[in-house]
Amino acid sequence: MLDLANYVGGELVPPIDGEYLDNIDPATGEVYSLIPDSGGDDVQRAVDAAADAFPAWSRTPAVERSRMLLAIADLIEDNLEELALAECVDTGKPLALARTVDIPRAIANFRFFATAILHTSSESHTTDGVALNYTLRKPFGVAGLISPWNLPLYLLSWKIAPAIASGNTAVAKPSEITPMTAFRLSELCVDAGLPPGVLNIVHGTGPKAGTAIVDHPGIKAISFTGSTVTGAEIARRAAPRFVKLSLEMGGKNPNIVFADADLDEVLATGIRSSFSNQGQICLCGSRILVEAPVYEEFLERFVAETRQLKVGDPLEPDSDQGAIVSRAQLDKVRHYVELAREEGGSILTGGVEPSVMPERCRGGYFFQPTVIAGLDTGCQVNQEEIFGPVVTVIPFSGEAQAVEYANSTEYGLAASIWTRDLGRAHRVAEQVESGIIWVNCWMLRDLRTPFGGMKNSGVGREGGDEALRFFTEPKNVCVRISDSTTGS
Repeated sequence: MLDLANYVGGELVPPIDGEYLDNIDPATGEVYSLIPDSGGDDVQRAVDAAADAFPAWSRTPAVERSRMLLAIADLIEDNLEELALAECVDTGKPLALARTVDIPRAIANFRFFATAILHTSSESHTTDGVALNYTLRKPFGVAGLISPWNLPLYLLSWKIAPAIASGNTAVAKPSEITPMTAFRLSELCVDAGLPPGVLNIVHGTGPKAGTAIVDHPGIKAISFTGSTVTGAEIARRAAPRFVKLSLEMGGKNPNIVFADADLDEVLATGIRSSFSNQGQICLCGSRILVEAPVYEEFLERFVAETRQLKVGDPLEPDSDQGAIVSRAQLDKVRHYVELAREEGGSILTGGVEPSVMPERCRGGYFFQPTVIAGLDTGCQVNQEEIFGPVVTVIPFSGEAQAVEYANSTEYGLAASIWTRDLGRAHRVAEQVESGIIWVNCWMLRDLRTPFGGMKNSGVGREGGDEALRFFTEPKNVCVRISDSTTGS
């Protein structure tokens, strides 16, 4: 059985206290590796290594930093199949999804930020002919990066790439539920020759390793993706030290379907946006709001399409749905389905674990894609994030009610609007309280654009210039160019 290691100071090292956690394959329910159960001493060692590396790395020319990130991207691409398999076994998602989406997007993250730093610009302002003001953006030191379990390499690289591209060093903590691709990334960083201490990866739980990162006085900024509850605790702990924070948290995203929408296109994309990665993506549309004239037709067709999804071994190419990531998450999904029944909802399909599974997967954590109707917008199931293959379908009448229903939760991460009316698309997009709006599409991402949520879905933005700005400190320099009192 493989023992994973922390990556500190350019080396793969065991946890200081020698404690490990079980890493479970969710498709089988069996332990297949051991993870460092790191604590404060491990984080201290990582911060020390990062702090030691910062002076030299921050002075490294941008073109050299760019070459290093591109080398890491090339190694990820060279090992795509191995990394996709590692992610499939770690998360339970279909291998095809890891191979075509998750790992390629991690490669894109490194390549994007590697080249973006070669094209950055700074602001300058001539002040009444008296002075020239210009802005310097400088790396600040050690960044703390905490990423979730659902898209482990994709979202970890989304933080690592801009942090180190900007000239900072970093201490990263992947989820203890899905650590394998982060460990493989550590090995690739060693192969790439990344200078020791520029990136450090410490495995462990949130209460031990995560809290040690958040509380460490040597860490100047924290980028976190995860639950709203955890994000709120991070904000509370970090506030007294005035640490820079970027928090990308939960979502209860609406897909808004107007009667004039192309239902064939809505259905094809809607199945993906509802159930990709077993619904375990923060951007999944878990509430489908459908205008009354097409509600019945949409519901009938959507349920029929959902029933065609095959839940199976994630290693098999014909499996549309793999395993839920952990037993605890499976229990959470079960709880919300039962709650939907208690709240008066109708389970139109799914709502149970599959009755037949391959022999290899009979101990795994699987759940049928589930469609629920008959619940009002204020019930718990429509207010709280489930993060599983569970979708509610709700009728509405007109634009005003669509916006009211879309904005009826404490979350505001993403929304999709489906209509052929361009004016309506613009009006509704302006009114819906979400940081990301897709019109007649879903998950169409441009890495140059800001990414993040409103309300309880987060603060701060990632992506493009926003990420590079987050990982640098602006400094204004004012140079007098003339003396207005003497005319010189």
